[in-house]
Amino acid sequence: MRGGYAARALSLVFGLFLFALAIVLILESKLGLSPWDVLNQGIAKHTPLSFGMANVAVAVVVLAIGWSLGGRPGVGTVANAVLVGTFIQALTSLSAVTSLAHDGLATRIPLLVLGIALIGPASAFYIGADYSAGPRDTLMLVGARRTRFRIGVVRGTLELIALGVGFALGGTFGIGTVLFAFLVGPIVEASFVLLARTPLAGPSPAPVPVVIAE
Repeated sequence: MRGGYAARALSLVFGLFLFALAIVLILESKLGLSPWDVLNQGIAKHTPLSFGMANVAVAVVVLAIGWSLGGRPGVGTVANAVLVGTFIQALTSLSAVTSLAHDGLATRIPLLVLGIALIGPASAFYIGADYSAGPRDTLMLVGARRTRFRIGVVRGTLELIALGVGFALGGTFGIGTVLFAFLVGPIVEASFVLLARTPLAGPSPAPVPVVIAE
């Protein structure tokens, strides 16, 4: 992203808020949680943690795994782990947001579609801020570097693993979960490409802005 520290910090926070909003839209659609949120819900069912705080707990564990594989955490990694769950908690406390879950399919289907679509630009904005990727994206990027598979393939694989563990813990899923698992990888990858072609992108191309320890 172009600009100094302030502009990139704004891109980071905006991306994280957009990511949290996407999660909440999918949640309120009641058509199936994203794979990671099936996991978060499963953990919340077995612990005193709320859905938002389970998001924070999982992010910290994923951060540790990514770090152990060579993905060094930075400001963006920590901000992601803390802010996404906090934003989710704040958004789900608004009655105007939670009331959407009681609307008909004509409202909830667009919520699901919009939520899935927003994951891509949200990821591009906060990773493009170059303050280090979030915990899940650090693991995705390290996995792509280590395995030499495309980012979309690695991200999709991680989503399916999270789904399996979350389902075993009692998390719920539906058609939205299936769509998310198979579409999020290509959407994230396409968002990186599209953002790089806008005036917001800096002159130095950095499609994988994360430090990998050898």
